[in-house]
Amino acid sequence: MYTRYSKIVLVWAIAFFSSLAAFGNLNDYDSNYELVRHVLKMDTTFPDNKGMWRAIDSPLIHHVVYSFIILAEAIIALLCWLGGFRLFKSINDPQSFNKAKKIAILGLTLGIILWFTGFMTIGGEWFLMWQSTVANGQQAAFRLVVILSLALIFLVQPDGKNQE
Repeated sequence: MYTRYSKIVLVWAIAFFSSLAAFGNLNDYDSNYELVRHVLKMDTTFPDNKGMWRAIDSPLIHHVVYSFIILAEAIIALLCWLGGFRLFKSINDPQSFNKAKKIAILGLTLGIILWFTGFMTIGGEWFLMWQSTVANGQQAAFRLVVILSLALIFLVQPDGKNQE
């Protein structure tokens, strides 16, 4: 039973984090928008790098990308809150608990996709965010990907009657 409670709490902790991330991005839109703008414009990367042809100067695209990030964070939060609630409702029956994991799994997976594919892969490698001392979110994204991956691995472990 303790293992199931642990899984629920971890899913809700990630829901809480993602909720705060989306809220922070909406509440302080301009500060966090600047990070996205710098990454897409590549204006804080090494001077004269050969990848500058990838830069996007359009403020409209900057706002669309940033809005997509906020929307993804909100969806991750929603899936993890709902997934944790469904797990909680099934806490006493291991078989039902295992079946109830689907939405939480989706939330955690979407989080990995956002922070690994979005920040580390697209931001870090395509837009060379790793070159910036001003607009580099790769370390934070890496920490999130590790936390989400470990939570996902833990969550998908089957729960049985003999587990505490």
